[in-house]
Amino acid sequence: MDIDTAVVLAAGEGTRLRPLTRNRPKPMLPAGNRPILEHVFDALVEAGVEELVVVVGYKRDRVQNHFGPTYRDVPVTYVTQRKQLGSGHALLQAREAVEESTLVLNGDRLIDAGTVSAVADSFAETGDPSLAVVERQETSRYGAVEMHGDHIEELVEKPRDGDYRLINGGVYAFSADIFTAIEETPRKEGELALTDTLERIIERDRVRGVEVDGMWVDATYPWDLLTVAREVLTRGRVVEAARSDGVWIADSARVHREAVLQGPVVVGQDCEVGPDAVIGPNTALGSNVTVGSNAVVQDSVIDSDTRIDPGSTLMDTVTGQDVHLGASTVVPAGPADVQVGTNIFEEQRLGAVIADRARAKGNVSFTPGSLVGPKARLDVGVTVRGNVAEGAEVTR
Repeated sequence: MDIDTAVVLAAGEGTRLRPLTRNRPKPMLPAGNRPILEHVFDALVEAGVEELVVVVGYKRDRVQNHFGPTYRDVPVTYVTQRKQLGSGHALLQAREAVEESTLVLNGDRLIDAGTVSAVADSFAETGDPSLAVVERQETSRYGAVEMHGDHIEELVEKPRDGDYRLINGGVYAFSADIFTAIEETPRKEGELALTDTLERIIERDRVRGVEVDGMWVDATYPWDLLTVAREVLTRGRVVEAARSDGVWIADSARVHREAVLQGPVVVGQDCEVGPDAVIGPNTALGSNVTVGSNAVVQDSVIDSDTRIDPGSTLMDTVTGQDVHLGASTVVPAGPADVQVGTNIFEEQRLGAVIADRARAKGNVSFTPGSLVGPKARLDVGVTVRGNVAEGAEVTR
């Protein structure tokens, strides 16, 4: 692979993942028990990238404080997109940090090193701009791609499911000319999208599409984090930990000998799991999570510093950081109708999302599909239905 620099776009909030992105950008949400962006960096480093340039913006300190100046001995340079004005505008902020050809990719999708290498190798063969193309049934979430041979004929911005089978995978290789091309692209409603620049290039030149079949997982909505966790656990992409039959336990974790761990499951650093607790399958515990005795946590992502008190049952649940769920909290499994913004998504697999620093005093029940905002307070014995706003107090 001849390209040794990668620009990672990690400036956006991820509004469709609220309330989890209230305090951090989407790339820092958990994929299993590690941030999504950490998996992206791993793929780049394993593919041979020697310099990481990261475009940050929304809650940028959460990225910079976590990674610092290097990652796995690879230098990390940060540039700031102060206003989120589109992906093209974000890439343009990295111009001074990039001297030659570069890889460009989104920081909020899980990929593997094979995908990175395939795109870089395609560019090295011809010098044509290259992008990863992924086959998916649900194309309406993403920009679709029409190809003729190995070249892109058209990018379709809002495809309908069933009309196309290929989507833009968000992994690119460009020469330094991309920055001039972006500057020459007219803005739409004040924003500058990288795909608009690509469409202009396609009209007058060639852009190669590289079909890949490696890992490619995106979290667009809160329930997608459950799918992401299952993919990560299946592939063993977890923090360093002792492994036995799909069960990973960090060295500093304390798991009672009478607790039951059903793989795939990961128990992160400094966790404590009490007697007769049942954890897993398809469950990730972040660092410093406490699960009390006789609690059951299955098909869930429990982020760092969260406490689950004895006798609780959590199914299909995603928590933020520093959540406290009192004794006998119950979150049943989905499917459910979930309201995100003004849209209703029917039959989604989700028990509940409980955002950062929310508190449930005990014996609280959640109806499937509930979204609880940061710092919400749920009194003893309440039943949560639908969406609870940030800082709200719910009493009987």
